[in-house]
Amino acid sequence: MSGTEPTPRSTAWQTALTMLQEAEPPFIPAGAHAMTVVIEYPPGDPGTPPHRHSGPAFGYVLEGEMRLEIEGEPERAVPAGEAFWEPGGDVIHYQDGNNRDDVRLRFTVTMLCEPGRPMLTLVDDAELAQRRDRRAPRPS
Repeated sequence: MSGTEPTPRSTAWQTALTMLQEAEPPFIPAGAHAMTVVIEYPPGDPGTPPHRHSGPAFGYVLEGEMRLEIEGEPERAVPAGEAFWEPGGDVIHYQDGNNRDDVRLRFTVTMLCEPGRPMLTLVDDAELAQRRDRRAPRPS
């Protein structure tokens, strides 16, 4: 090559995108900042106690299988390679634990956090009892 030929352009970008999830734009707190974290739970770990986030959270399971339960939605398993999201705000996030007792769970989450509020707030037993009618029926 003489150095005068144009550099070939890649076309890989045209087929590189894989859609993992789409969501209606959730509530985003004014002045929100983004935080991306990786969470790891050992086999069988129940995860974080019931909690809420100040803004929406978008996640992707890297390894294992998450047991996910958001207020008003039935509990479900999210295996490695699948995405999930929650609206945040007043909605309770009941479960994010490891659904398997033989492998670890690793997932990443990007959260849009409201300024001046913690990224995660635990929900006490009194509030859980008060809002029990908002929780989807539990599997038998």
